[in-house]
Amino acid sequence: MHERRYNAEIDRLRSPERTERLEVPRVIDLCLEGAHMHTVLDVGTGSGLFAEGFAKEGVAVTGIDAKLEMIEVSRKLVPEAEFEQATVESIPFADKSFDLVFLGFVLHEADDAEQALRECKRCAKHRVSVLEWAYREEDFGPPLEHRLRSEDLLSMANKLGFKSTAVITLKRLLLYQFQV
Repeated sequence: MHERRYNAEIDRLRSPERTERLEVPRVIDLCLEGAHMHTVLDVGTGSGLFAEGFAKEGVAVTGIDAKLEMIEVSRKLVPEAEFEQATVESIPFADKSFDLVFLGFVLHEADDAEQALRECKRCAKHRVSVLEWAYREEDFGPPLEHRLRSEDLLSMANKLGFKSTAVITLKRLLLYQFQV
């Protein structure tokens, strides 16, 4: 279990090269676009990079991560947010607790991606946004066998009953927007 979880150094999560590749400001803007998002759950928050971006936009942020060391780092780097240790397959919040549930490079690491997406939908009032690697071999990110195929992710979202789905192609990544 959990063999796909990111295990490299925490410092690498905030390296300038990685931050640029992730297009953090653009992703934040796209996630918040077209709706009044006042609260966000950052699932698999890691070092809090996206949590920090959402907080800068005035959104109340809560982050969860399976690794306690990530939670401790996030608390130091993003003191205005709340952080808890939890897994994506078992989110410890009530139904519809957050306007937006955001997963940044987490779904491909889940032991059960469908259960993870089900939990995110349960906790979201309006939208679930999933940032993932494109399904292609690259020199950056996880190996191909850990990446998700778009058609599989969209099929899962349809099966779970999201009202609408959209895929936004970024420079090197894909942002999935699922309306609850």
